[in-house]
Amino acid sequence: MVLQTKTSRFNKRWWIGGGLTALVLAIGAGVAVGADSGKKADAKSDEAKKNEPKTLRFTASEVVQPQKQALRAVVEFSGPLVAPNTAIVRAKAGGTLLSLAAPEGSRVKAGQSLGVLDLEDLRQRVNERAASVEAARAQALQAERSFTANEGLARQNFIAPTALDSSRSQLDTARAQLAAAQAQLQTVQVALRQATLTAPIGGWVSKRHAVPGEKLQAEQPVVTVVDLNQLELAGLVGTHEVARLKPGMPATLRIEGSNDSVAARIARISPSAEPGTRSIGVTLSLANPGELLRAGQYAVASVTLDDPEPRLTLPQTALQGSSGQQAVWVIEQGELKRRMVTTGRLDAKEGRVEILTGVSTGAQVLASRYENLREGTKAEIDAGKAKVAVATPATAAR
Repeated sequence: MVLQTKTSRFNKRWWIGGGLTALVLAIGAGVAVGADSGKKADAKSDEAKKNEPKTLRFTASEVVQPQKQALRAVVEFSGPLVAPNTAIVRAKAGGTLLSLAAPEGSRVKAGQSLGVLDLEDLRQRVNERAASVEAARAQALQAERSFTANEGLARQNFIAPTALDSSRSQLDTARAQLAAAQAQLQTVQVALRQATLTAPIGGWVSKRHAVPGEKLQAEQPVVTVVDLNQLELAGLVGTHEVARLKPGMPATLRIEGSNDSVAARIARISPSAEPGTRSIGVTLSLANPGELLRAGQYAVASVTLDDPEPRLTLPQTALQGSSGQQAVWVIEQGELKRRMVTTGRLDAKEGRVEILTGVSTGAQVLASRYENLREGTKAEIDAGKAKVAVATPATAAR
């Protein structure tokens, strides 16, 4: 009886211990399941945050608005400098060049002798013509004496009137022959005088076309003399730009080999276009008092044209794409939008370009170029100075 009672108590304790153990295990399993569910929920939340669309933030300095501004247009053309006062000294008569005292690069004055030609043949022609003049003068005197005598005989009716007329005709012929001989002498004398090689203008000898001892022909070039006090630049300008140019307008020259710009003025504009290029010639004139500039130097001319009215402009850096298909990024209603624009006049010095169509005055335009931007991306302007991640070209690329 005692044994049965002990066994019953033992069974009762075993069931209580087993129940408590099972309860503890169930609680532990529930805690583990709850912890695992919490981790999964946190992971889903992080993933949802990652998948949320990012908002690009731009500082106020990275966004601009189109502004009304006058744009100065610049018309550029280039060409070599030339000396308009250039003279080519030519031999006016054939002969041997005995000497040439004008080396290239030497300075000469107007009227200065440049060389000596062997003009012996021309001098002989002068002597010949002088002799012909004396012979014609003698014949004229003889004809005049004969006419005077015949005139006296005619008054006494010793000769017929026709004989007097014949004598008068011979006198007129003799006088005409004398005048012709004198003219021929003067022509040869002028040729002899012009045959001397003298500088017609003051300047520099730029080129020698002959050497001493060379047999020269008439009108053969001997030396070239240039005056550098006044220079010109002749260039070609397109027909769409030349209409805005006028004689007398100021221009600026950038000359090869010189760091300083030179002032010039438009001297003349050609009345017709070149057939091949459809361009019109424009000539600039510039003073060169110190003769520091030389003919033949290459120069680029710039003519600045004032803008009569302000235009809607943007910084040149805001444009993307090539000419003809340019676009800008704007922020509209918190999103990035890509807008195609049509451009007009460009002021390269100020870095601004005219916007004809595509954006209005109040548009918020990104001032710089950014890579890998997508239309519809959330964007906002951070007006404050807080330390936030702003959209630079590098971050935008990510």
